[in-house]
Amino acid sequence: MDKGHGRIETRRAASSAEIAPYLEWPGAAQVLRIERTRETCGRTSAEIACYVTSLPPHEAGPDRLMALARAHWGIENRLHWRRDVSFAEDRRRVRAGARPLVSIHNLALAMLNSSGKSVPAAREAYAAAPNSALQAVTERIL
Repeated sequence: MDKGHGRIETRRAASSAEIAPYLEWPGAAQVLRIERTRETCGRTSAEIACYVTSLPPHEAGPDRLMALARAHWGIENRLHWRRDVSFAEDRRRVRAGARPLVSIHNLALAMLNSSGKSVPAAREAYAAAPNSALQAVTERIL
């Protein structure tokens, strides 16, 4: 049970290796089903998520698989949040085929982080001196 930010969340996980042979999914060893129930401000919502994994049951039971799923989405959510704050991705209309743009945003974030400044401070510094941004990119290539 997770209590945070005025909400109560419960999770239940179940896994099965019996379903995997019927999936026609190369490498599938088992399926995980996670039920999430949230109560926020007196309102309850429920969600069921299913995952396919190549990890066999003797290596990963339901609890470990649930922890792995949570860790994956935690990383995904933090990275998306940084891109959204830095580049306003959620306000963009580009959806399908946007992978090249996302890759450029990830590259730009890596460059901004390597400057030794916070992302907003690095953006301001590069905006004030565009040649330094060009130099930061080309010095690693040339």
